[in-house]
Amino acid sequence: MEESDFLKQWKEKARTLRESGVDLFPNNFQVGTTSAEIQARYGEQPAEALEGLQDRVMCAGRIMAIRNFGRAAFVHLQDRKGRIQIYLRNDILGEETFNMFKVLDVGDFMGVHGRLFRTKTGELTIEASSIQLLTKSYRPLPEKWHGLTDVETRYRQRYLDLIMNPAVKETFYKRSEIIQAMKSFLLQRDFLEVETPMMQPIPGGATARPFKTHHNTLAMDLYMRIAPELYLKRLVIGGIERVFELNRNFRNEGVSTQHNPEFTMLEFYQSYSTYEDLMTLTEEMMGEVARTVCGSSHITYQGNALDLTPPWPRVTLKDALLQYGGMDASILSDQGAACQLAKKFGLEVHNDETHGSILVQLFEAVVEPKLMQPTFITEYPVEVSPLARRKGADQTVTERFELFIMGREIANGFSELNDPEDQRRRFYEQAAKRDATGEETGLVDEDFLAALEHGMPPTAGEGIGVDRLVMLLTDAPSIRDVIFFPQMRERA
Repeated sequence: MEESDFLKQWKEKARTLRESGVDLFPNNFQVGTTSAEIQARYGEQPAEALEGLQDRVMCAGRIMAIRNFGRAAFVHLQDRKGRIQIYLRNDILGEETFNMFKVLDVGDFMGVHGRLFRTKTGELTIEASSIQLLTKSYRPLPEKWHGLTDVETRYRQRYLDLIMNPAVKETFYKRSEIIQAMKSFLLQRDFLEVETPMMQPIPGGATARPFKTHHNTLAMDLYMRIAPELYLKRLVIGGIERVFELNRNFRNEGVSTQHNPEFTMLEFYQSYSTYEDLMTLTEEMMGEVARTVCGSSHITYQGNALDLTPPWPRVTLKDALLQYGGMDASILSDQGAACQLAKKFGLEVHNDETHGSILVQLFEAVVEPKLMQPTFITEYPVEVSPLARRKGADQTVTERFELFIMGREIANGFSELNDPEDQRRRFYEQAAKRDATGEETGLVDEDFLAALEHGMPPTAGEGIGVDRLVMLLTDAPSIRDVIFFPQMRERA
């Protein structure tokens, strides 16, 4: 691919500087402070006070704008904390240095040493007594007045997105704060953070299509994990009664504004607890995280006001079908009526579908999009909850909940099934379904069953979709806006 004339001219500048003896990539400049630290220390001082200061500052960053007036120039320098204005004068820097500066471009990195003053417009500015080129860029940045608005380019070239759009960088700083706040919440409650295998011999812990790979030395197929659940439960069996992992899961399924094949999940387990305990803990955690990151448990998402103040409604799945879906109560006891209603809504219902599975499909299609404020939906059918404990008197449902906010599932938790015989039966039911469909889900994990037979204490566990939570707390419309490098199709 031939270089454009513009790009050739850009690189010619670099050659001119190099031939004049300028080091284009030095590594000997010591940064003394950031733009934010300068603003914090001197931002409130009036011009007269700055004039009398003997202080000199040293900072560095990327040139984002240049206004050249011949014998003087203004530059906006951007570092990791923000921007600051630099004033350069020929008579202060000297002819040779100022001429070198005139060959620099927006996008280059520059180090500056100088004193502070205020311009006529009152802007805090560094009057440079010396400057140094730190890195010469070989390609231009996007045109500054329009920024970087093309969504495709923003996601494929995230580095340009971060350079040109300060709000994007702020989103990812907030993402880090959210993750640290969640970890801190659990660590303060005596949870242990762990890491479990990403490559697993059996894709267990959830129902999803896995990514498959092959280990040459071991001569065996492995799967990228769809969930860490069965390994974390092994740790509970081993005596780690409070445990969590915040890491990646991989599911070979759809890509959308809410789904990425590689996503971040917080999964945790607490012994001697029930799903009701975890609902309370979840309310506390998310409220605390919102207050830490957003300053309040009242937030706005895409123009919608959300109140994360506990307690949140807890509604059984069956009641939700009636309360939010406006459905007739007959569908709860009559599988035929449920099947007929599902077809009316355009759902594909197979002959082997169970009554509980049909009710869940109706819920997902009709009710889920209506759950805008934080709401726990509880008592999911056994057939769609293979790892959850059955609920007391009603053995057709489980002690399970899902949390919905803005019509999206944010968390899934339940009282764990610790009866090894019941667990074995459910695994084999899943395996039979797999044999019928040919999908690589629901394989029987005999090693986990052996661990369970050694005894697991009463335990409740939960998984929280970190990316979706970050979307809510940063007002991001797409999951791609909160993942640095989302999965994309190959360029045509």
